[in-house]
Amino acid sequence: MLFEGKTVLITGGTGSFGKVCARYILDHYNIEKLIIFSRDELKQYEMAREFNDPRLRFFIGDVRDEKRLSMAFSGVNIVIHAAAMKHITACEYNPFEAIKTNVLGAQNIIEQALHHEVERVIALSTDKAANPINLYGATKLCSDKLFVAANSYVGKTHKARFSVVRYGNVIGSRGSVIPLFEKLKHTGTVPVTDERMTRFWITLDQGVAFVCESLKIMQGGEIFVPKIPSMNIMDLVKAIAPECKVEITGIRPGEKLHEVLITQDDSRSTMEYGDRFVIEPQMELPVYETLPGGKRVKENFSYRSDNNPNVLSVEALRQMIYPEHPENSNPSPKKKKVHA
Repeated sequence: MLFEGKTVLITGGTGSFGKVCARYILDHYNIEKLIIFSRDELKQYEMAREFNDPRLRFFIGDVRDEKRLSMAFSGVNIVIHAAAMKHITACEYNPFEAIKTNVLGAQNIIEQALHHEVERVIALSTDKAANPINLYGATKLCSDKLFVAANSYVGKTHKARFSVVRYGNVIGSRGSVIPLFEKLKHTGTVPVTDERMTRFWITLDQGVAFVCESLKIMQGGEIFVPKIPSMNIMDLVKAIAPECKVEITGIRPGEKLHEVLITQDDSRSTMEYGDRFVIEPQMELPVYETLPGGKRVKENFSYRSDNNPNVLSVEALRQMIYPEHPENSNPSPKKKKVHA
């Protein structure tokens, strides 16, 4: 097995994804050690007390700091790179900081993985990296390109392999709109930027499982995209705060009406599998071989939140948000299709 007896490192390991991923790996795999690499000592202290697992190690550090990364990567076999500046507005107003973390940090990860002969590195991306219109998306697109191209440095004898996972909004993460709606619904009003807006949705558990499965099958150079549902923002309001008044605030700088996971240009190098798409590297890489069992998508195919046939119903979202107490959720209106 891939994880058997291995040392795994998660950058940004005290974040929403990192904590769920750490728990999943500790529960499912017989690993030697799991290193949490992050900047926040309080979160690390709290996580250590919550998990209380002897295989867990903590490293205070920043992906911008190459020397600190070098110390953390010593003896590491697998890296899951989840550290990033993710807030769109924060990136727009602090562009130098976003580039240092999301782009130069990615370069540091790659260089240290090559230096320490890490076996596999998988980086988390976002739908905002496809046809980006904001700095966050642009930095993540650049990061994706760096991780794909990193495989051209390894040759056929080097251990290191690099791939990317790209998906949409995460239910249960601190940065999603769901906690905001939960917080504001008691006021009787929730803000919506545009009632036509659609988004892809995935749960933290689904995202973690998808990343771990992608780690097992990666060749090096792929961008893995899960098949996930989409939902209109007004249906999201119905699922969380159906009694609330909706205040239309207007689209914010750098925000899209609809998100894209696979562009038409990427369709020329995209393969479809049962539960995922794989965007193959367009550059020739010595390590890459097409995964078996797939079929090439049609020309001009695009995977967008407004043309996705998999529409998330109000009832399904409510069950995902409140899995233990669905009876406490509000009565569910009929399923509504995503606006085209």
